[in-house]
Amino acid sequence: MKERLPPLNALRAFEAAGRHLSFKKAAEELFVTPAAVSQQVKILEDYLGTPLFRRLTRALELTVPGAAMLPRVGEGLDCFVAGLAAARRTEERGRIAVSAPPNFVSRWLVPRLTSFTNSYPQFDLRITGTLKAIDNPEQDAPAEPGRQDAEAHVAVRYGTGEYPGNLVDLLFRPTYVPVCSPKLLARGGGLRKPADLRFQTLIHDDSSPDDEERPGWEEWLRFAGVKGIDFERGPRLSNGALVHEAALEGVGVALLLRPLIDTDIEEGRLVVPFPQAAPTPYAYYLVTPENIADHPAADSFRLWMLGQAEKQARRR
Repeated sequence: MKERLPPLNALRAFEAAGRHLSFKKAAEELFVTPAAVSQQVKILEDYLGTPLFRRLTRALELTVPGAAMLPRVGEGLDCFVAGLAAARRTEERGRIAVSAPPNFVSRWLVPRLTSFTNSYPQFDLRITGTLKAIDNPEQDAPAEPGRQDAEAHVAVRYGTGEYPGNLVDLLFRPTYVPVCSPKLLARGGGLRKPADLRFQTLIHDDSSPDDEERPGWEEWLRFAGVKGIDFERGPRLSNGALVHEAALEGVGVALLLRPLIDTDIEEGRLVVPFPQAAPTPYAYYLVTPENIADHPAADSFRLWMLGQAEKQARRR
């Protein structure tokens, strides 16, 4: 009879801790706590009946059995990952239908699509930008995503995160920040403090004028503690994409969602003159119906989206 294998989590914890010689660094890699890594290693040591580490005051050392075991466990996990990758490559070509708010699609998702297509060439994406992906009690609810033939339907929602019957993953919680083009600052007038906004054109997003969940200039100025500015003045545009373009063109100062504008800031097309960032109770969520959570295309897209969100969080 074949020998029963130890738990996979225990092997992963041992391999990461042995490679780093640190429970803390292993925990960061595995997205768990150092105590959880230590517990998994202890499970493996109990299974083997021998210690794998010497736990010193400020260091961690492999014992002789641990040092002998580490490279083989690493090779085994690499083979396991390679096997999964091979299985994924042999899957039939799948399709993923994604609905999301238009600004999220253009400013966050599209710039990252090359990464997805390179990693998962066997899956085709069909992306729809729709305002129905933004929670609003006055709008019709978006069609429930789900399985239709070989196409997996998922959604990115900007809202409260309450979507029964779905696997809901938080991508990020955005904030509204004032932004403008560097060429606007170059024209003079200065933006050294929020009160200087009285000398600038304020750009307004009129896509949902009655949306109380989204702060406008009145709310941002109150949040920043600024009084005496006419927050109603300035051009009003019908959607967030037009507001973004107006800010890029130097028309005035706009309130835009961060991190949707991080690329523009990093590449110098927009600047954030003040650090005050007004919060919103809404956040961006990836919504995957429970009945397709194991669909290869949906699962791959979910893992990729969460990885991209985590990568951006580390950059900020």
